[in-house]
Amino acid sequence: MNDRELDDALARLDRVRVPADLFGDDEAEAARRYRRLVRLVHPDATGGRTRDAFVRLNALWRTYTRDDAAVITTRRHSYRLATGGDGDPIGGDLAELYAARQESRGRDVLLKMPRDPRDSDLLEREAVALRQLPKDGDGKFLPYIPRLIETFRHKDASTGAQRQVNAIAALDGFHTLTEVGQAYPDGVDPRDAAWMWRRLLVGLGFAHRAGVLHGAVLPDHVLIHPEKHGLVLVDWCYSVPGCHANVDPSGRVPAMVDRYAGWYPPEVPGRRPASPATDLYMATRCMTGLMGDKAPKAMRSFARGCLLPAQNRRPSDAWRLLAEFDELLERLYGPRRFRPFHLPSLH
Repeated sequence: MNDRELDDALARLDRVRVPADLFGDDEAEAARRYRRLVRLVHPDATGGRTRDAFVRLNALWRTYTRDDAAVITTRRHSYRLATGGDGDPIGGDLAELYAARQESRGRDVLLKMPRDPRDSDLLEREAVALRQLPKDGDGKFLPYIPRLIETFRHKDASTGAQRQVNAIAALDGFHTLTEVGQAYPDGVDPRDAAWMWRRLLVGLGFAHRAGVLHGAVLPDHVLIHPEKHGLVLVDWCYSVPGCHANVDPSGRVPAMVDRYAGWYPPEVPGRRPASPATDLYMATRCMTGLMGDKAPKAMRSFARGCLLPAQNRRPSDAWRLLAEFDELLERLYGPRRFRPFHLPSLH
């Protein structure tokens, strides 16, 4: 493939108004054109640069062939992919998430597939963590993590590439801390941030007691439910499952999210073993970033102790830190009580 062929293919896709503009009337010729375009614009062939064009090409092809009910079948389940606008994948750090419905149960799921097949090991790492947490952790805290339905290998029909896929139960009504920060550009009221911080510490305390470090406690990976005051920690691809030495005996966080490179404590870029203090450092960054200048002095002082460069000088017990945080909140705001939280629309 040369750059001119790729540029021509992208220009043709831009000009298309209806599928017949691209594929014509002859079915055999249409199939040949489709296969050729797939080879040209597949993200695997362009380092991910042509993801949007690839999504558009396949949407046009599904409409042309009237095959709007793509189904992925595994040994355990069948998943019917969403179509139309709802079928466009959600782009994550290293994976695409496809909305689908589990046909046997009729429940909504997300199929998580790495863009680069070489990142399948990180999807496997997530699956190990999401199996270990229910097995070794306290079941009453399971709402703090996504529910893994199954993990399987999927072969890309157009390229033959094999990818690990995690089927995860869909969440409804949740928003990332990134979205919360965008809705409150001047900072979230510390009294609202307090319940989010508390729940984040609970989720980490649960995970650490079960022997799993999250490894990437970042605003995109912390989801809250505004009305119910719920919280879920997602994207366990960077986790360190402590009791599974066969996954990675080094104890290191396996990779970093580039755009958040400055959010990690020194042991992660330094390729040193992580600890619960690693997660607590990043959790603190999430919450201080969310409040901005609105955090009271006592809360800023509390946070500084969690953000020390030396790993062994930081808090490493989430449950103990939660108890200290509760004492701080009582001194600042009195007895704990429910405070409704509204997330303004970003549209």
